[in-house]
Amino acid sequence: MAETVLFNPSPGLLGIAPQTVPKGLLRFATAGSVDDGKSTLIGRLLCDSRTVYEDQLDSIRKSRINRSSGPIDFSLLTDGLRAEREQGITIDVAYRYFSTPRRKFIIADTPGHEQYTRNMATGASNADAAIVLIDATKGLLTQSRRHTYIASLLGITHVIAAVNKMDLLSYDEAAFRRIERKFEELAGQLGLANVYVLPISALEGDNVVHSSERMPWFDGPPLLEYLEQLPSAQVQEHGPVRFPVQYVIRPSAKFRGFAGTVASGVLCPGMTLIALPSGAVARIRSMVGYAGERDEARAGESTTITLDREIDLSRGDLLVSEDRRPFVSRSLRAQLVWMYDARLDPGKHYLLKHTTRWVRARVSRVLHRVNFESLQHVPAEAIEMNDIVSAELETTLPLFFDLYRQNQTTGSFILVDPVSNATVAAGMIESALDRPTMRAGAVTSEERRRRFGHAPAAIWISGGEPLAEQLERELFDEGWHVQLVSSSHFSSPEFRTAATVLQRSGAIAILSAPDRDSSHRDAIRNLFDPHSFFVLDEDSRPNDEARSKLLAALRSWRDAQADRSEPL
Repeated sequence: MAETVLFNPSPGLLGIAPQTVPKGLLRFATAGSVDDGKSTLIGRLLCDSRTVYEDQLDSIRKSRINRSSGPIDFSLLTDGLRAEREQGITIDVAYRYFSTPRRKFIIADTPGHEQYTRNMATGASNADAAIVLIDATKGLLTQSRRHTYIASLLGITHVIAAVNKMDLLSYDEAAFRRIERKFEELAGQLGLANVYVLPISALEGDNVVHSSERMPWFDGPPLLEYLEQLPSAQVQEHGPVRFPVQYVIRPSAKFRGFAGTVASGVLCPGMTLIALPSGAVARIRSMVGYAGERDEARAGESTTITLDREIDLSRGDLLVSEDRRPFVSRSLRAQLVWMYDARLDPGKHYLLKHTTRWVRARVSRVLHRVNFESLQHVPAEAIEMNDIVSAELETTLPLFFDLYRQNQTTGSFILVDPVSNATVAAGMIESALDRPTMRAGAVTSEERRRRFGHAPAAIWISGGEPLAEQLERELFDEGWHVQLVSSSHFSSPEFRTAATVLQRSGAIAILSAPDRDSSHRDAIRNLFDPHSFFVLDEDSRPNDEARSKLLAALRSWRDAQADRSEPL
């Protein structure tokens, strides 16, 4: 891959000798609202790190679009499309490559306008880190929240909030701290663990490559130094083996190899693999690379393998390890980033591409979409371009997948319109909706949990039945396996029997009692795990705040259960 590097900076740039520090690649994306200064930041980063050709700078200085006086318009280094230069906004994703004595970088400069949210999701999909630009004069905007949410949705490990244009506020610390607190609250809501907030001025160069003398109150490292210190991306070497077959190579009758890229795990000769969907078992006889025979292939590496026996295997099949198999299902729940100008058509068949496998699929039900102002789930009446929704899908043939949070390669897919051949959506798999594998014997509680996406639980409501019905409707619309047990259908002594049946079926039991009979409540509490019993005392008066807190507690409980799960 060619790099636009003029020369290696001197060791004095960061005090590191080039020949003594190993270089690791870091991919990062910039995001934020319109005019927050993403392209200017990247231009300043490239210029101050001395990785721009002098003739490029001369060209920008002479550009009719550049300001006639004042600092160089660094955004012209990345906004290459004519429409971008004329409108002063980023439209498409621009990729730039540069290096420092410490490491190499690939930058994805993504659009900030809401209209191009799909481009941002695409550009950030392979990023190890995301820089969210925030205009210090405007604070945290809806689009900034949207891009931070997408970063968390894509599983980006490190998120950096760069509060830009501090020069317009005379480098005021109080203004920065207000934005810092709000962003940290947002990060807490989204469960982002590795967050760094720093004040910068992309136009003036403060805290971009060098620490700012005009903000002595901030003692954190400048942006480039922080990026250089980030750990390399964690490849899926320690995960279960996943090897999607891309090509069957047969140059002669004596050789039959299967080529592809290792999605996770490590392949080596002698390893036993299972082929899906056939279920056939075979061992790796040999592995071939560009330079000849090889001893292993790690996650992210391409290779060709041969097997010790002839089995039915073709493009789209998946080779997996014996001990940890993926989900096998025709029904799944996923987050969709809708990228098409036509609305989502529930029931319409699309083409779904998952790893190297193509199947027909339809969106059977849209559960909700995300309101980026409040980050709440709201009803999804019509899904339009750039919306992010949670939906259930059905495929005509089984998929072999992992959850996205466990494996981004086997946990993601795209939807393609079969008529226009346009990519309409990108999907991240949250759970399987039916039994992952066909098994003999009784249905186990673990199988029920994996089908429904949660363990059984009970919610005891002392008060009016309308609140219980409202709660049941909200949970049902979100995809929970839930059932209301009310005093209008059961007597208090019968509540225990009903709760026992629902607990064994893996459901969420909502128990609407006419009073606060502690004996019945304690008897039912003992049926469930201590963390799976919730109480809401409303005295027949619906309380939105109390209900919202309960819903948030339930979602956190469900997510904690999912984080401890392993596919069958």
